[in-house]
Amino acid sequence: MCGRFTLIVSLEELMLRYELDPGYSIPYHQPQYNIAPTQMVLSIIHDGSRLRLGELRWGLVPSWAKDISIGSRMINARSETLLDKPAYRRPFERKRCLIPADGFYEWRKTENGKRPYRIRLKDGGIFSMAGLYDIWPQEDGSKLATCTIITTPPNALMEPIHDRMPAILRPEDELRWVERGTADPRELQQLLLPYPAEEMEAYPVSTAVNSVKNDSPLRIEPSTPRFEP
Repeated sequence: MCGRFTLIVSLEELMLRYELDPGYSIPYHQPQYNIAPTQMVLSIIHDGSRLRLGELRWGLVPSWAKDISIGSRMINARSETLLDKPAYRRPFERKRCLIPADGFYEWRKTENGKRPYRIRLKDGGIFSMAGLYDIWPQEDGSKLATCTIITTPPNALMEPIHDRMPAILRPEDELRWVERGTADPRELQQLLLPYPAEEMEAYPVSTAVNSVKNDSPLRIEPSTPRFEP
């Protein structure tokens, strides 16, 4: 699964990376070192003419859900079964998003308990996790926008750490993923592949990251021993 990630770049870097229109209203952003489910996360959608940056609550609440609690159980969606699950099928066809990140955490089982690792691109740059979103009507008439992060089987780097990893899109596939239109979902599903292991790296971090209350630059500092796949 993907249950924590980081986004420590500036808003200006995000705007440049995705070539976003500065004339649009944009959310406040500061570096985040331990993003967790149920929090609001920066996300990118296509409004029919251009990319838009906004916020979505992490944990998908389908439009037909009876209450918000279902979201805590739907933080991830498996790439292989998107068309099989009612909660994901419609968003997959119509409501796809990008969730920017510059690293994510995963926990490796060891004899001494679970050890957290931070995984990122070797160049340390921003990447896009493939996501889905939906709009849930609340009792007071307002609408809540929520999302889920799609996962794939692990690549060679991730396999010793965990059996799933976020679906990271190639930059050249990002616009295709979010564009509205009549794209064949099965063709889009072909974009959801394990990201090349040779372009990524993993290193151990402090177990302090286990608590969502710990959100500081110390969370991304390497611990020892370093991980060798």
